Amino acid sequence: MKKSITLFFLLAIISLVSSQSSISEKQKAATQKDTLKKGKATIELQENKIDSLITSLGKFKIYKKEAHASYYADKFNGRRTTSGSKFDNNKYTAAHKKLPFGTKVKVTNEKNGKSVIVEITDRGPFVKSREIDLSKRAFMDITSNKSSGGMKVTMAILSN
Repeated sequence: MKKSITLFFLLAIISLVSSQSSISEKQKAATQKDTLKKGKATIELQENKIDSLITSLGKFKIYKKEAHASYYADKFNGRRTTSGSKFDNNKYTAAHKKLPFGTKVKVTNEKNGKSVIVEITDRGPFVKSREIDLSKRAFMDITSNKSSGGMKVTMAILSN
């Protein structure tokens, strides 16, 4: 009986140590230069993103730096988007003028480095100085000032 309990604890410790070392390796992100696109950086995700839409590994290519992001007003909640889906301010979605519907975009706040992954479901914003409109949940997850209406972000597109 003592031998089986000792063996059980030994296996549990080995399993715990090996899972911790593999997790720390997965959490390291690598940045490398793309030789085809004149020095545009490619950010390679080596971790699973559970905080938003992506739960698989993927590569993101920088689309635009220092883009101005804002968020949807609450009055749009429940209305139809241009893609036909119902808008929900609690989901990770966004509006962009040109990107195709369904495109996954990693939006990173340039001040604090926080990021979310959103799906393009609508057209807009219809203000020249703004590049992307985020859902309120996505915006609040990455903003450093909850009372502000905009921020500078870097946008990267998921490429398969």
